[in-house]
Amino acid sequence: MQMDTLADTLTTIFNAEKTGKKTVTVKPASKTIANVLRTAQRAGYLGELEYIENHRGGMFEIQLLGRINKCGVIKPRFPVKKDKFEDEERKYLPARGFGILIVTTPDGVMSHDDAKEKGTGGRLLAYIY
Repeated sequence: MQMDTLADTLTTIFNAEKTGKKTVTVKPASKTIANVLRTAQRAGYLGELEYIENHRGGMFEIQLLGRINKCGVIKPRFPVKKDKFEDEERKYLPARGFGILIVTTPDGVMSHDDAKEKGTGGRLLAYIY
């Protein structure tokens, strides 16, 4: 029984990256997982994403690029104000300008850099570097 599907997805991707695989299939699929994967794809950490409907929740087939050193979820989902992203970067990322925090905002799921540009806060979901 899965308790946190986003955590399971990121763990599966990280383990596949460590073993050198080119593709990985993660299941089940959800809108939140899709938005997080698209954000990581826009940042250049993942290749092509394909949704596969199997009538059991669906699944994603992901092309791996070998650029992920570490990824994971942030639990609990801490709220962060628009001017406090630097503090969270220091906590979860190894260096300034290296990696992304994935944040859910009223404008949708985006990286912390995009949230800073738009001037909006939100809740932390995950980190990737």
